[in-house]
Formats: sequence, structure tokens, C-alpha cells
Amino acid sequence: MSFHLLALRPEPGLAATLEKARAMGLAITGSALSAIRPVAWDCPDPARYDGLLIGSANALLHGGENLARFADKPVYAVGRATAEAARARGFTVALTGSGGLQGVLDTIAAPCHLLRIAGEEHLPLAPPGGITFDTVIAYRSVTLPLDPVAPLLASGEVLALLHSGASARHFAAECARLGLVRSTIALAALAPRIAVAAGEGWGAVHIAARPDEDALLALALDLCQKGRATPARPAGQP
Repeated sequence: MSFHLLALRPEPGLAATLEKARAMGLAITGSALSAIRPVAWDCPDPARYDGLLIGSANALLHGGENLARFADKPVYAVGRATAEAARARGFTVALTGSGGLQGVLDTIAAPCHLLRIAGEEHLPLAPPGGITFDTVIAYRSVTLPLDPVAPLLASGEVLALLHSGASARHFAAECARLGLVRSTIALAALAPRIAVAAGEGWGAVHIAARPDEDALLALALDLCQKGRATPARPAGQP
């Protein structure tokens, strides 16, 4: 069996995922289960900060006019796509991570006081000694219906790609609303916590070797080449 991939993430990330997957020769359909909306935020004094801690390109795409006040501050970015978005806005990137924002934080030389520009839903971080940060909320995610791709999911030959805990929870809720049978749908999650957020009962749950999209698509390619989406790893196990 050859599986059809279904990417479930907001734009502009959705278009980028579709382009990468198709360049790898994968059959893929996209459905934005959410949309990003900017949130007005009070701008603290830039002089207080040594840099910006950015966990998503959305912070740069939707951060608004306040970002310009931090143009001379280096960016500590969670990954390559976020770093590219920072450079496109004219920022200098001091560090690009590959294993999550906590890993970036653990690598920064102390002392350092940062401004974290985040979404309404964001992961807690534990800064190491000498590293401190304040957080502002610059965007939020609003949910969209799954109806446009319900027939595809009902076919039983779909591997759904999940990039965030919010999308995983909403996907599960939408499948329930539409009466879709979980046991006929396979999942590929960017990280264990995302698999946990999707809940149980899926036909298969696979987790990328690293929490980045290249690893997620490499997993999808491997599963499609082997013509299977099982055996599954139990949700929540790395």
C-alpha cells in the first residue's frame, strides 16, 4: 500500500511543507486546520534585552510594528525556518537550534537577558543559570474545520502529519465530530508530546527522530517507501 500524506498546519508553513514533500516525490494534500492571527502586545524597553528568543517563524511574520524596535538585537531561533524568517526581516541570527527551543536556551552563553516573542500556546522553558527572559504574546491560532479532507481521511490510506499539540488536539476533535474512525488513520508527529496530544486509538502513531520538519518528512518517506504505516510506537514514547 502507498500512503497519501496529509499535512495539517497553518499557512505559510503549510505551503512550505507541501513544496518540500512534493520535491521528495511524496503524494501529499494540505489542509490548514488553523490560521494565525496577530495579537497586539505592549513593547518593553529594548535596551533591557540582549537578544530575542524566537520559537516560531510566526513570531516574525505576525509580530507587527514593535519588531522594528529590536532590529539591532540578535535572534536565537528554534530552527532553520525561523532563522530564515528572521533574516528576511533584517535580523542577525546568533544561533539556530535543531532540537527545540529549550536546547537553544541551554546553549546561550551567560549572562544574557532575552525577550521571548511567542504564541498564545507555547511550551514552558527552564533557563539555565545566568540566562533570563521575559515573554510577550504576539499571535494566536484559531481553528478551522476538517471537512474539506474528510473523504480523503475516510479512505483509510492516509498518514497525517502533525506539527503541534494544538493541531493534534483539534484534529482528534474534528475526526470525532465527522465520525471518522481513528483506527483507519495513521499519524506521524513531530515530537512525543504532539503524539500524546492526539490521544489514543489511531491505526499507527510514529514520531520523528528529531523535532524538525526534515526529520518528519524523512519518516514519512520511509513509511511510504516501505508501503506501511505500522508497527506503531505507542503515543507518547520517543
